[in-house]
Amino acid sequence: MSVDGEAVRLRIEADEPGWEVDPDDDWGVAVVTTVGRQLKLRREAAGLRAADFGTAVGYGEDLVYKIESGRRIPRPEYLDKADEVLGAGGLLSAMKEDVKRVRYPKKVRDLAKMEAKAVELQLYDPLNVHGLLQTPEYARGLLLMRRPAYSTDEVERFIAARVARKAIFERDPAPELSFVLEEWTLRRPLGGRTHLRQELEHLLEVGQWRNVELQVMPMDREEHAGLAGGIEVLKFEDGSTVGRSPAVASGRPVSEPRQLRILELRYGIIRAQALTPRESAAFIEQLLGET
Repeated sequence: MSVDGEAVRLRIEADEPGWEVDPDDDWGVAVVTTVGRQLKLRREAAGLRAADFGTAVGYGEDLVYKIESGRRIPRPEYLDKADEVLGAGGLLSAMKEDVKRVRYPKKVRDLAKMEAKAVELQLYDPLNVHGLLQTPEYARGLLLMRRPAYSTDEVERFIAARVARKAIFERDPAPELSFVLEEWTLRRPLGGRTHLRQELEHLLEVGQWRNVELQVMPMDREEHAGLAGGIEVLKFEDGSTVGRSPAVASGRPVSEPRQLRILELRYGIIRAQALTPRESAAFIEQLLGET
């Protein structure tokens, strides 16, 4: 790609939604403000006006001011270009990891931190395919259905967060993951049949991984232990456990043994009532053929 073409691409990306700072996220605001201040100080020390610097990195002057004032999250490419232009020796590029996390809503960051440390996860969502299993296209379809509607920026932030959480599948050693999915969530073509087909294909792929067990709860079951809501149980290397369910402690994370026992008991019964992993894979294949 030519220099001009690259500059055009970067300017287009600069206008994309999903890079605004959430004013209610104190940590995020602090990070972006600090990064912006460092960029401004280095630019001024180099004797560059904002307009000249913007031209050098391939962004408009207005965006340079927004980033330096902490009103816009800089893209990774912006930090790399700035590092090169300002001769920062990698110090600006090194900020990419912290800046990347700012894009994710705070509650998603907190959840991702726990997931990143867990050695075993037991997950049941009665309303949707679990977020860790959603393709970006399927996730977008669900987010766009929300009423009152999310803003375009919020949709992009949530999708970015869900994609980032999937890093859990790439950990080494990999955690043990158990999912129970409701049949009806696999039948309804939310977002369109094409996206549903892609989602079913993705589930079949993930279900083949050695550390993942997928089970489907059929709609014809006459007994169901999960009617009180979703369940998350995360177990850690030190032997501690954290659980969460809307039916316990108003959905707040809990670690008290009595409450955890309730969650683990319910999850165990749900798994026993669902199809086995092998039966579930065959069932998903059948649904894919019907979709």
